[in-house]
Amino acid sequence: MTSLQSNDFELFGLPQQFAQDRAAIDARWKELQREAHPDKFAAQGAAAQRVAMQWSVRINEAYQRLKDPLKRAAYLCELQGVPVNAENNTAMPAEFLMQQMEWREALDDVAGSEDLDDISDQIARSRRDLLQKCEQLLDVAHDYPGAVAQVRALMFVERFARDIEARYEQMDNAARRQ
Repeated sequence: MTSLQSNDFELFGLPQQFAQDRAAIDARWKELQREAHPDKFAAQGAAAQRVAMQWSVRINEAYQRLKDPLKRAAYLCELQGVPVNAENNTAMPAEFLMQQMEWREALDDVAGSEDLDDISDQIARSRRDLLQKCEQLLDVAHDYPGAVAQVRALMFVERFARDIEARYEQMDNAARRQ
């Protein structure tokens, strides 16, 4: 096994790039978890089990970052010394800010599930576009500052998608009460 200090891609034996095969990530995670499972080290004593537990935690942390495209993109930027810092850096292009406002207003004005479906479709398209831009900027252009801007936009889109899901749940609950 590699070192606990290895980056996630090294740990999983994957190329350090945005484009990844999710099935390969999942398969490698299972394989690494089997290798590091603390029960395999029971006969070697408590110290060996603690080390195995550290490995297991490290493997799970890496898996959570690698399997999620947003987290993977942010991690790649971070590895290149260009952290996203979304909590401190909220600057966004004016065009994207206008789009956010339009989506928020549309969500506020939703009259039924068809309206919500339309917004949900727009968000899904935007997410796909942003993921494609991330792949282009990270894997082809190696433009990490440019990728950071896309990651921040993607963070908004994913947060907004959760708001849409919450609205669907509200509608479902209201329909059940009637």
